[in-house]
Amino acid sequence: MSHQPDVEVTVRRVGPEAAADVLRIVLAAFGERPPLDPPADALHETVESIAIQLASHGGLIAEVDGEPAGTLIFDPVGRTVFLRRFAVLPDRQHHGIAHVMINTAVTASDGFDDLTVVAREELPRTVRFWQRAGFREIAHRTPYVELRRPLRTHVEEVSDAEEMRDLGRTLAKQLRAGDLLVLSGELGAGKTTFTQGLGEGLGVRGAVTSPTFVIARVHPSEIGGPDLVHVDAYRLGGMAELDDLDLDTDLDDAVTVVEWGAGLAEGLAESRLEIRIVRALTIDELEGDEDPRRVEITPVGPRWHDLHFDDFTGERS
Repeated sequence: MSHQPDVEVTVRRVGPEAAADVLRIVLAAFGERPPLDPPADALHETVESIAIQLASHGGLIAEVDGEPAGTLIFDPVGRTVFLRRFAVLPDRQHHGIAHVMINTAVTASDGFDDLTVVAREELPRTVRFWQRAGFREIAHRTPYVELRRPLRTHVEEVSDAEEMRDLGRTLAKQLRAGDLLVLSGELGAGKTTFTQGLGEGLGVRGAVTSPTFVIARVHPSEIGGPDLVHVDAYRLGGMAELDDLDLDTDLDDAVTVVEWGAGLAEGLAESRLEIRIVRALTIDELEGDEDPRRVEITPVGPRWHDLHFDDFTGERS
């Protein structure tokens, strides 16, 4: 289930002419944060300083009912785009506006490799927000935390096991023989549940369960499509050990899913889907039985140039 705003949000690209609106949002949002040492640089911005930044590469303003509610400034550095002065008015927060701006920033940054943000370690909920949005920590220089999201990473939020299976079923429609999926995530994150959905979508035989005790299972197709090879790499010293598993199918004729495969399975194919499943909420954020997951899907290699995330999401809406 993708995060959908609960208000009508429109986003427009802006330049220095919007400096006053951008400054108003930035000062309101950063001014509501707890006192920091050193104070946030954003609190010292002026219309003139914001206009200079916007004149270089522009920014975004998100509007609700025609009124500016959120903003950010683009700052390309090499192959990445830093999102500066990312802010949503305090009374407009928690309505999905920030997610809409991130999605727009992804589209607007075509031609770059990734997006980068800098957060403060004293604001763990802010860091957590960026992590939920698919950003991963790449550097930590007190008090700053730098997080980065590859631009081709697609983020889905799922609320329960059935939605996780549904995500797998939907993705299966775009898979073909020879495809490699590398799954990562802590114990109980939902890797096997996701693979169950893949198996249903591929129409394979046999119940998909954790392969921990057998290391690998082959599920033959019942509909004339590719088989599913389900591998647990937790106890493998390297993917060369696949040769010793005596699989009764050729990996070129199957969809191969490797749990715990990060750092091991990359050599199996030129292209792969890296799928990372993490809990979307911390322990203190859980409410009742709610324990949603965030699924980050990153395509690697030429095979995935035609992976359609819009169709993928639309089929599950």
